[in-house]
Amino acid sequence: MCSLLSYDWIALIITLLGTMFLIGELLVNMRGLFGLIGLGFITVYFSSYLSTDMFIVMMLVYFLGIALMIIDGKLINDGTLAMIGGATTILAVGLSAPNWVAGLYSIIGVILGGAASLLFLRVFKRRKMWTKITLVDQLSSEMGYNSLKESYQNLVGQTGVAMTDMRPVGTIQVDQEEYSAVTNGTWISKGDDVTVVSVDGTKILVKKLEDNETFTSS
Repeated sequence: MCSLLSYDWIALIITLLGTMFLIGELLVNMRGLFGLIGLGFITVYFSSYLSTDMFIVMMLVYFLGIALMIIDGKLINDGTLAMIGGATTILAVGLSAPNWVAGLYSIIGVILGGAASLLFLRVFKRRKMWTKITLVDQLSSEMGYNSLKESYQNLVGQTGVAMTDMRPVGTIQVDQEEYSAVTNGTWISKGDDVTVVSVDGTKILVKKLEDNETFTSS
């Protein structure tokens, strides 16, 4: 293997296969087989080019990058950690190469390996833990949304005060809480008493509380 690594293009093959199988192990249930294969390729890559101390450091950096990409893809989904993780992984293999040609090949290998790992999802069974995480996230979001809708529905019939001029959109305060609200086309001045007529989702419709209504409610 060491003689093969004298050819710069071999770095592409090794990093491609290593990254593909390591990420593939996290995506599909292969009982550790893909993980061992991927670890073997990556170990060969780093150990062939680096001293023992740097080998350990770069291995940790490489796996940190993969972990950040997986966390972003499965939990956060805003792309920030994925970009940091991708850059970290690329940096690890690129700096470990003996020259810039081998470094370029290794970087291309990581990129292609990450993309190729998604093909395993078409062939093998997806890991259940990702399904559970997604389901829990969906349930939490739905429960939170339903709770929000219920709290808004409880506003119907309550009275409050306009915190801004409503022409026709503005801010009201009910029970020390501020909400964005809209009138039915009439203008309401800041400081006027209002009552919540209806709620549609999170859209609050209010009207000005007349003097007789204030007297009756009091």
